[in-house]
Amino acid sequence: MHPLAKQLNETLQRENPHVLDMLSKLGREIYFPKVGILSQGAEAKAKAKKFNATIGIALENNEPMHLKVIQDTLSAYDPKDIYEYAPPAGKPELRAAWRKKMLEENPSLEGKKYGNPIATNALTHGLSIVADLFADVGDSVIFPDKNWENYELTFSIRRGAEIVNFPLYNDKGTFNADGLRDSLLSQKDKGKAIVVLNFPNNPTGYTPNAEEGREIVQAIKDAADAGINVVAVTDDAYFSLFFEDSLHESLFGSLCGLHPRVLPVKVDGATKEEYIWGFRVGFVTYGGESDALLAALEQKTMGIIRATISSGPHPSQTFVLHALNAPEFHAQKTEKFNIMKGRANRVKQLLDSGKYDDAWDYYPFNSGYFMCLKLKTVDAETLRLHLLDEYGVGTIALGETDLRVAFSCIEEEDIEELYELIYRGVKDVENVAVKS
Repeated sequence: MHPLAKQLNETLQRENPHVLDMLSKLGREIYFPKVGILSQGAEAKAKAKKFNATIGIALENNEPMHLKVIQDTLSAYDPKDIYEYAPPAGKPELRAAWRKKMLEENPSLEGKKYGNPIATNALTHGLSIVADLFADVGDSVIFPDKNWENYELTFSIRRGAEIVNFPLYNDKGTFNADGLRDSLLSQKDKGKAIVVLNFPNNPTGYTPNAEEGREIVQAIKDAADAGINVVAVTDDAYFSLFFEDSLHESLFGSLCGLHPRVLPVKVDGATKEEYIWGFRVGFVTYGGESDALLAALEQKTMGIIRATISSGPHPSQTFVLHALNAPEFHAQKTEKFNIMKGRANRVKQLLDSGKYDDAWDYYPFNSGYFMCLKLKTVDAETLRLHLLDEYGVGTIALGETDLRVAFSCIEEEDIEELYELIYRGVKDVENVAVKS
């Protein structure tokens, strides 16, 4: 094992041995090179005042060399803020601004110990880093049966972990905290579990209320009390899009400082929160008991980044930083939030009218981009294909009964027509089944 990796592991062992035990084999062995091109380049950037012949970029007239055809489209920005490599952990000013934003939006973080957000190439990259650091072959990754399909690719296919699902909803139509607790406690023999909490949920658009949130946190604490090390990951991709009386904070704040056997990890980003999907800017943030522990986790995370993408894109980090610091930022976000809320409310108004009750029920939703229909009479995939072929309507089929509808991309005045077409499609498929 490399001496730097060994040193980081010794720090984790000293600060919290449970966290060291959570690491995968790769997580134990990874480190960020302190004597290498990046570190020597950083030293030269600070001290080489005459000539700096280190990092592999080209300079011209004392600024990053660039093509006019590109700079003409980016003329509002200084070349140094878009062409140079961003640091592996991200642009420092952006990390600070995102941390400030996190605290403003999550008052439960006040007084808690957590690290500086580390920039990632959006949410999937952040989850991939978590999988690399903590998931080994045979480890259990727990999340509800209504989930984003990429979890399986990220944790199971890439890392060999075993997926453990539980029903998202209980018989009251609220979050199934008992199912989460049972799934966690079933890992007693392994002594370790990774939990992924995705709210607002993809595909259902559900976020628990405050009481359900407390039940979730208690379930994780019960597992820790039972001697299970829990990596508690909050996938906050759709954070802030809360339209009703649900939690309006990430559970990350409640998980920080919960128990020595619980490592909270927040994965979030500007991707969906700021409507910049193609910019690919996300963050990973760790909760922990000490600055030394958080620094060691940051070094290991930087090691994963260095070994995979080296660093994230500098231009999009600069764009996000500019937006966060802009005086108009909050007003413009509120404007877009109200549009999204109007669409969600219109969907619920239609579904609660009773006119579609013979065709489907719907899973509770109150947030995010999506909602899910539970079809009563037809197969979801058959309906999906029929809607595409006959009506030019795209939806996502999940299993036999569930049809995901992204109201986020439908204008409010078009929502009724959308659901009318879905309903018509159901009737078409029913009629074909009767005739056959």
